[in-house]
Amino acid sequence: MKQLAIIPCGRKKIWDIDSTKGPTEVKDAYISVLHRLCEQYAEMFCNQWVVLSAKHGYLLPHDIVPDNYDLTFGMKKELSVITEEELLVQIEQKGLMNYDQVIALTGKKYQPIIENTFGTDIKIHYPLLGTKGIGEMQQRLKYAIEKNISLH
Repeated sequence: MKQLAIIPCGRKKIWDIDSTKGPTEVKDAYISVLHRLCEQYAEMFCNQWVVLSAKHGYLLPHDIVPDNYDLTFGMKKELSVITEEELLVQIEQKGLMNYDQVIALTGKKYQPIIENTFGTDIKIHYPLLGTKGIGEMQQRLKYAIEKNISLH
């Protein structure tokens, strides 16, 4: 069964520790503890992963993030939050519908965006929903990675 993991981008990025960095691949751009744990989990248990960014949309590991930004879903549309229409185009262009399942390693804020763009054709799992915050999400991910036990 082919599984696609969706990882939240996170506020902390490589430019926060090195402002001289230029355009950077997705796999190196996002550096928060939660993001890194999600990435490690996705590499262990899924066939592919993408970051879901409010500015850039669905990003594959080798896509390029041009520079730092601070934007999240729920902000006013005039702040350049990506639209669902743009996300649908990315899903098609990047072949993201070619999976049997989506494993969304996100909180509930991302749920409507993922469901509105992937629709009902793909089974979507949210193994981190119901946690009491980032700390508990990190605990679940660390446990799954250390014990080699899938959460979904």
